[in-house]
Amino acid sequence: MKKPPKPGHRHEELLKPREAALLLRISFPTIKQWIYASKIHSVRTPGGHHRIPQSEIDRFLFRTRGKTAPLRQDLIRHVSGRNQLVGRIEDVRISGLMAEVTLSIGGQQITSIITARSAREMQLKAGQTAAALIKATEVMILRV
Repeated sequence: MKKPPKPGHRHEELLKPREAALLLRISFPTIKQWIYASKIHSVRTPGGHHRIPQSEIDRFLFRTRGKTAPLRQDLIRHVSGRNQLVGRIEDVRISGLMAEVTLSIGGQQITSIITARSAREMQLKAGQTAAALIKATEVMILRV
């Protein structure tokens, strides 16, 4: 289902509250409370059902990153790097031995080149939640 066009806004995917809750790793009752408290923006369908724009999910991803389910927590590797940016996979392009993975993080995109084998092992697909771990000895700042 697509969001009705608004001046200055691009079309974006709308998610059912249950789908949004799964992506944010929160409960269905919590997402409903957020909708009613206007903590998260939703769009009403002609039938009166709530739909949540993908941009709202992207906005909340970093806030809910640490609130993973206990079972899933056991599967996550612990790393010392602190520069972790959580976002949504926009695109995965596999060509030969390499894969290009593009993440959407807070309206910005970050691209990483990894091995095709790693992309296949992690079963990376567009729409999934993922984190970019940035490890560098230097970070440059550019004034814009």
